[in-house]
Amino acid sequence: MALADTIIHLNQLLTGLVRDLTKVQKGNKAAAQRVRTGTIKLEKVGKQFRKESVSAEKSVRFKKKLKERTPSKKKAKKKR
Repeated sequence: MALADTIIHLNQLLTGLVRDLTKVQKGNKAAAQRVRTGTIKLEKVGKQFRKESVSAEKSVRFKKKLKERTPSKKKAKKKR
C-alpha cells in the first residue's frame, strides 16, 4: 500500500471508531465490539503508516542530499 492509501484507510478507520464510540456511550453493546476490533485494525494500520512515512521521509532526505552533492553543470572557466 502506498502512503496516500494508508492515510485514507487510517482516516476511514478513525471516522468509524468515532461514530461507534458515540453509540457505545448510549449503551450499544454491538458498537462496543466494533470499537474493540477496530482498535486492533487501527494498531496494524498505524504501524504500517509509521513504516511508510519513515521510508518516504528517508527517500526525500536521500534525494535532497544527492542533489546537494552533485556539482552544478555550469562551471566558470578559469582564466590562465
